[in-house]
Amino acid sequence: MRALRVGLLLALSVCLAPAEETANFTAGDFKFAVPAGWNSVTPSSPMRKAEIYVPGPEGTGKAGEAIITVFHFGPGQGGTVQQNVDRWFGQFDGDDEAKGAATAKETIGTVPVTFARARGTFQSGMPGQPTTPLEGQALLGAILESPNGDVYVKMTGPAPTVEKAEPAFVEMVRAACAH
Repeated sequence: MRALRVGLLLALSVCLAPAEETANFTAGDFKFAVPAGWNSVTPSSPMRKAEIYVPGPEGTGKAGEAIITVFHFGPGQGGTVQQNVDRWFGQFDGDDEAKGAATAKETIGTVPVTFARARGTFQSGMPGQPTTPLEGQALLGAILESPNGDVYVKMTGPAPTVEKAEPAFVEMVRAACAH
C-alpha cells in the first residue's frame, strides 16, 4: 500500500511539475533567452557570461553536443571585431576558402552585428596551450557591438549540430538586439 502511495505521489508530481523554463542571461547591454532544449550551465570560467550546450542528433550524447560561450569584457576591451573574427577563424586548419570562412555584417535594430562561420578541423583548447584537433567541426559566431563593450557569442561543435542549431542561434541573437 505504501509503495502505491509513493508511486501515485511521484506520478502526480511529474504531472504538476512546471513546464520547462527558458533560461535567460544578460551580457553587456543585451538580454538573451536560451532556446528550449538547450542547456544553460554555470560558466566554467569567470570570463564567460554564459555557457550553453546544444544537444546533437539523437544517440550522439556528449560527443554530438555543441557549446556556446558568451563573453563581455567592457568598453574598449576584448579586441576589435576583426581581431576576434580572425582569432576564431585561426582555430580552424587551412586557408579561409578551404574552411568556408565567411562573415556577414548587418544592423539589427540599432545594433551592428557581425556573424561569422567556418567549418573543418577545429583546434580545441585554450589560447597559448596545446590544442586537440577535432575533425568535422563548425563555428557560428556573432559579435554584437555596443559602446558599453561588444558581446561575443560563439558556438562550436560537430558540423551537423551547429548547422541544425543555426536558425535558433540567429533568432536568439536577433531577440537580444531587440531589447
